[in-house]
Amino acid sequence: MAGYRKLSRTSAQRKALLRNQVTALLYHGLIVTTEAKAKEVGKIAEGLIALAVKEADNFETVTVKAKVAKKDAEGKRVKEVVDGKKVTVYEEIEKEIKKDMPSRLHARRQMLKVFYPVKEVPQEGKGRKANTKMVDMPQKMFDEIAPKYANRNGGYTRIVKIAQRPGDAAMKVLLELV
Repeated sequence: MAGYRKLSRTSAQRKALLRNQVTALLYHGLIVTTEAKAKEVGKIAEGLIALAVKEADNFETVTVKAKVAKKDAEGKRVKEVVDGKKVTVYEEIEKEIKKDMPSRLHARRQMLKVFYPVKEVPQEGKGRKANTKMVDMPQKMFDEIAPKYANRNGGYTRIVKIAQRPGDAAMKVLLELV
């Protein structure tokens, strides 16, 4: 007996499909798919959530000093003339950052093996490249999803049967985070 479903695809196609659906599930919270795909996606998602719950608090906060370009009211860099050249003015600020411990860093890299990059587009600026931003999915897992399931031992996803698909009568299901 195989340890996974082949889903009538080559290994590369299957891996791409599962990565895509796991990323969509954890970003949106629910997806509609077939029953066989949902069971496979659920397995992978459960493992990633368990990993995030285990490593959620495994970091230290460090204060660092950084040089940042000084900006005026319009958001443009302030420049001053030094020896006949225009030079950007920098100011030094202290910033607190989260530094991952080695096991959390490993968990983050394991998650990045599965997740595809996600771009977030705000509603008001739809179609404009300037307003898009990349979503850090492992950070979302640690900050938003892991605290939600911190006191739960497994069972992070739910499969709800919807109906049969009209074309091929495959069972459509709703796969959602509990």
